[in-house]
Amino acid sequence: MTVRVGEIVIDRVLEMEIPFLLPADAFPRTDVAEAIEKHRHWLEPSAMCAETGMLIIAIQTWIIRTPKHLILVDTCIGCDKTNHYFKDWHQRSDTHWYQALLAKGINPAEVDYVFCTHLHGDHCGWNTRLIDGRWVPTFPNAKYIIAKDEVDHVAAGNTPAYQESVLPCIETGQVMAVDTGFTLDDQVWLEPTIGHTPGHVAVHLQSRGEKAILCGDLIHSPLQCLYPQWEYWIDFDPKQAVQTRKHFLETQSETNNLILTAHFPSPSMGFVDASENAFRFRFLT
Repeated sequence: MTVRVGEIVIDRVLEMEIPFLLPADAFPRTDVAEAIEKHRHWLEPSAMCAETGMLIIAIQTWIIRTPKHLILVDTCIGCDKTNHYFKDWHQRSDTHWYQALLAKGINPAEVDYVFCTHLHGDHCGWNTRLIDGRWVPTFPNAKYIIAKDEVDHVAAGNTPAYQESVLPCIETGQVMAVDTGFTLDDQVWLEPTIGHTPGHVAVHLQSRGEKAILCGDLIHSPLQCLYPQWEYWIDFDPKQAVQTRKHFLETQSETNNLILTAHFPSPSMGFVDASENAFRFRFLT
């Protein structure tokens, strides 16, 4: 689904859409069983697998074409990458994402900017490719826009994502480690949305009075619109993540701003509506 926000054209490349975690594993600090039964009628089959009971997530890259720039936001898992959490993500050889990007007319050499909302392995993997035994930036002429706090955090931890997907781009001089409130121009800027990670950001788009926000992992499931207090299993600072999520939902509710999520099931975009004492995600149709 290709959409427009004023002059900005938005598209996506899907790397995978899969049953991922049981709700009790995704939100381990909460007894979610009663809520899941209450909402099963709309969760299945698109947001929860009826056979496994697992929540379904998308892993995808957003393609942003402004009148000035070609931008990618978050670059999925990638190939040959180290992943200690999920064996199916470890050293993948499936190049479908890269081929799909080319099929959409994206020449890697023509990408101007790659924004990473944060540096978990499923958001920066295609930053680089393994060529002749070394990691090479996938987008040779792009600047990689990443919050400095995020870069510093993964560098201090010397994570595989840093070693394989960030450091090679630093070494070529392509990483711009920016403030969490960085502004590219009058159509594209960042908002600090910390909690899931120390330097997590959302990406704002605006054109001709219309607005969209790429929210990254400040929210993982449409269930968290109804229950924003549910803490996600891998949040760096769960309490801060809850406050960030609540603030985001409150400020975006009833605004008609288009929300582009990282992991909601397809089409992964929609609007935040008020619903009783919380919120509901209305998918774009």
